[in-house]
Amino acid sequence: MLPHRNIMSILSDRINNLSESATLKMTKLGRELAAKGVNVISLSVGEPDFNTPEHVKEAAKKALDDNFTRYSPVPGYPDLRQAIVNKLKAENNLDYDISQIVVSTGAKQSLSNVILTLINPGDEVIIPTPYWVSYSEMVTLAEGKSVFINTSIESDFKITPAQLEAAITPKSKLFMFSSPNNPTGTVYSKDELAALAKVFEKHPNIFILSDEIYEHINFVDQHESIAQFPSIKDRVIIVNGFSKAFAMTGWRLGYIAASKEIAAANDKLQGQTTSGTCSIAQRAGIVAYEQGLDTVNEMKKAFARRRQLVYDLLKDIPGVKTNLPEGAFYFFPEISSFFGKKDADGNIIKNSSDLALYLLNVGHVATVGGDSFGNDNYIRLSYAASDESLVEALRRIKEALGNLR
Repeated sequence: MLPHRNIMSILSDRINNLSESATLKMTKLGRELAAKGVNVISLSVGEPDFNTPEHVKEAAKKALDDNFTRYSPVPGYPDLRQAIVNKLKAENNLDYDISQIVVSTGAKQSLSNVILTLINPGDEVIIPTPYWVSYSEMVTLAEGKSVFINTSIESDFKITPAQLEAAITPKSKLFMFSSPNNPTGTVYSKDELAALAKVFEKHPNIFILSDEIYEHINFVDQHESIAQFPSIKDRVIIVNGFSKAFAMTGWRLGYIAASKEIAAANDKLQGQTTSGTCSIAQRAGIVAYEQGLDTVNEMKKAFARRRQLVYDLLKDIPGVKTNLPEGAFYFFPEISSFFGKKDADGNIIKNSSDLALYLLNVGHVATVGGDSFGNDNYIRLSYAASDESLVEALRRIKEALGNLR
């Protein structure tokens, strides 16, 4: 039993300053409601609703039979790192060697490792909004300062070179973003990335963290990485992984590709925290990358169909404004027209969190308020669910929103 005093005074400032993950919180609330017998449709989780491909699962079973059950090297098995190097060359035309690859327990750990190895107290990290909920909290853990560049649905949630330039100060150390983006599905084109790279060329002390975990869920021509520009490549840290493309969320397998110096620093940090990630997951990852993208492309076809379905249904809801995302499996519709309205009990909807809770408790659909992503006028909907669930969820949302007065 802890001493009888304020728990906040016992815990570190580091943990007291940290916010709970909003996506995980909404998932938890949805599960609690479902446990009471309520039929909840969850559109809050960033997780493919597909099973891991059979050939990947078979590779894991073989790894067990072959006794890959001991500690793995801290940065990952050499043959997995070579498979990642081969993938980056074949799919992205990027040249790396295995000394530049560090495998971690999911892309989330990879992101955290990078931030902790680069950021000192007071360093500024530039983050376009909306952003994935953990970005700014990871910066907080590193005692850095998040500097946000605001975007809106009118610009498809993209920043301009002028906005980037205006956000840079002498304290700027890192720029971090995702394309395809979570939570908006926004995808930057090669020309748009080239324009941002031109700005970074003028500021050689700024690193670029490029979160490319949704690379393969992309409905435009092809994925473009900001690491393709030679003038800034040494300062770009790519973060990627297996969870979204290969429906391997529970396997916890991610990686970085970076300069040898940054990779070595991440290896050093990881050696004092988690060490090497799961040996079985790593062996499965090799097969995932070596046996092609057939299963990935089939999953992407399903997501493309669902994207159009949800787009059409969202456009049919009065007061909701949406765009058509080019990647990932999210919509980030603008819902501020409902702020100030009341539910049947007279409760006022003041912000996106209120609206998300209303949709959960009244419509029985789990979403996530946009305030956690840096844009309070929006909510995030995941369409990683069956067509039938999506149709019913959007029907419930339309009905619940229609009952606000």
